[in-house]
Amino acid sequence: MAKLSSLLKIEGTLDGMTFYKGKDGYLVRTKGGISKSRIQNDPAFIRTRENGTEFGHVAKSGKTLRQALTPLLADVKDGRLVSRLTKTLNLVKNADTTSTRGNRQVGIGIATTEGQNAIKAFDFNQNAQLDSILLTDVVLDTATGGVLISNLNPLQQINAPSGATHVSFTSAALNLNFQTGEKELVMSTEVNNPLNSTVVDINPIPASVPTGTGQTYFLLKLAFYQEINGTQYALNNGAYNVMQILEIQ
Repeated sequence: MAKLSSLLKIEGTLDGMTFYKGKDGYLVRTKGGISKSRIQNDPAFIRTRENGTEFGHVAKSGKTLRQALTPLLADVKDGRLVSRLTKTLNLVKNADTTSTRGNRQVGIGIATTEGQNAIKAFDFNQNAQLDSILLTDVVLDTATGGVLISNLNPLQQINAPSGATHVSFTSAALNLNFQTGEKELVMSTEVNNPLNSTVVDINPIPASVPTGTGQTYFLLKLAFYQEINGTQYALNNGAYNVMQILEIQ
């Protein structure tokens, strides 16, 4: 790397040299790196090719899961959801112990206990995790997809954001086959409740539990609202909303 001493302030690549502006002024360096052709064909880079193939598969699997949950995800996610989900699904992929390196599949790994444990309790909004927002026990019935929260005191047991007056609970069941793309999502109706000290039982139940060729994911979502003159408005575009994968089977 060399510093450019000239009245010309050049940025870009010229004759194999790259000109750019750094903290020390305008700098120049020769173009380097390994060619794409060599990475694709040189036997020395076989591990790199295998890692690249699996990374592409994991990224595609993350998109498949996000799209399957679109009706729920529209107002509950953080800015790093894509990268966090990719990292988690990479662990799921690693649970595939039957495929050769470079060909391991999320759809195979998720069928194992290890793979399911890797994504269980995944929070789609890192800024509002279920265990830090809902301060009481949740009982899931996998036969119905229903979620029971008994004797809930919303004022004491929900760590609600400032300005929220109401919270809605939604349970959902998703059957997803990563290998075929087959998917079915069934959601309960929202159970809306004021954030006061009245003790209540909350029990949102989906209309059915979908059956298919993939795994079934059971989820719980909390969404916060502010009531003004009798109308409830989503709070801060869902920045404080919560959704977690409770179980997989």
